[in-house]
Amino acid sequence: MQMKEFLTQVEKFREQMGKYVHEMECHGGLDLSTPEDAIKYCSEHGVTSIRLWFTDLLGFLKSFAVTLPEIEGAFEEGMGFDGSSIEGYQRIQESDMVAFPIASTAQTIPFKVGGSRSIRMFAEVRSPDGAHYASDPRDVLKRNLARLKDHGFSHMNIGPEAEYYYFADENRPTAIDRAGYFDINPVDLGDDLREVTVFALESMGIPVEYMHHEVAPSQHEIDLKYQEALRMADALQTYKYLVKEIARRNGVYATFMPKPLFGENGSGMHTHLSIFKDEKTNAFYSKEHSYHLSDTGKQFLAGVLDHARAISLITNQWYNSYKRLVVGFEAPVYIAWAERNRSALVRLPMYKPGKEVATRIELRFPDAACNPYLAFAVMLAAGLDGLERGLPLSEPMTQDLYELTPVERERLGVRSLPHDLYEAIQVAESSELLAKTLGEDVLDKILETKLAEDEKFRLYISPLDLEHHMEL
Repeated sequence: MQMKEFLTQVEKFREQMGKYVHEMECHGGLDLSTPEDAIKYCSEHGVTSIRLWFTDLLGFLKSFAVTLPEIEGAFEEGMGFDGSSIEGYQRIQESDMVAFPIASTAQTIPFKVGGSRSIRMFAEVRSPDGAHYASDPRDVLKRNLARLKDHGFSHMNIGPEAEYYYFADENRPTAIDRAGYFDINPVDLGDDLREVTVFALESMGIPVEYMHHEVAPSQHEIDLKYQEALRMADALQTYKYLVKEIARRNGVYATFMPKPLFGENGSGMHTHLSIFKDEKTNAFYSKEHSYHLSDTGKQFLAGVLDHARAISLITNQWYNSYKRLVVGFEAPVYIAWAERNRSALVRLPMYKPGKEVATRIELRFPDAACNPYLAFAVMLAAGLDGLERGLPLSEPMTQDLYELTPVERERLGVRSLPHDLYEAIQVAESSELLAKTLGEDVLDKILETKLAEDEKFRLYISPLDLEHHMEL
């Protein structure tokens, strides 16, 4: 597709979406709380397709549609489906599962799907007897968030920075621009697509802080404004859907693959995290303590660092993830924390007077190809373990970790993340924290799936193998 044709197509799509959002009266998102509210909205706005969304164990969004006449029964009795066909769900002999739509998550999809006006709702997955399904990733996060009250906290806020690439098509990683960090038009051809995606996100009630071109050619970032963790996990799944679907509808391909291009930066998901005592009191902030980080914040951060190797299987779950986590491409590898040092695994953004509510830690190692429900759950669990054990926080690392020799890092006691997926599996297998946080059944399913993935890629004979070894 020629550049002028592409930009015209995107502008036309933006105009159509704007008219649609206006007709559906959904700019800024819907504010529905009950099944009756959702049914009334669908009836008044001609919605004929209600999409129920849930997530499999690996983080892939799943969906099925029900019609308006069926949705009332779905709220009351749920909609049955075959759990044995969903990655990480039930075995074939106990496959019946039931999805119950959550009315408060209802949002209008800002374009027609299959020619129909549609809304999406996330669903709770339950067993036929009505019990919550323990292997549902959304339920895993809810269970762990409930632990906050046991520690005197109200909620956890999450703010992700999920990077991705636009390519010309899905068959090969051909960049659509050669722009770099913070570049603008005319070299940044993805700018119009990002603008359209931001409009779509905000029409579904997902606020955006900012967006920009990233370091690598055709690499982009849209930062969602922080929200409570469960809402953010839902928002992040919606974000990934919109990025990919809007790209597809405009003739290009979007991917959150951690490392799609050799020799270029990978796509990460720096994740800002804080916990609160109530709606206004940030438990991480202290006026008196060093770095303005409270004892709670220091112990939480120490827990994250202590368990970083174990939780990396969840935050960086793909064979390809460990091709991003290498020295030299702005991806953190060494387990340490700092204020300004971006080579550290976890960063403490600088405190600004009057911005106590913004005190937070920034985990720089996750990638957006993770399952956000499980990733947020293990981040929280690692931090709470630090609180429960009263772990002391090490001194911040002011040196460039990439420049240190292995001997110097060993002398400083600086460990590294797993080198590859297999090492991550080995570390996770012996982690009591992961077994407790996810449940032994969920962890076993993940380990089994990831071992099969590692073997598949390890045994593959790549073109690079042939190029270097055929002469042997």
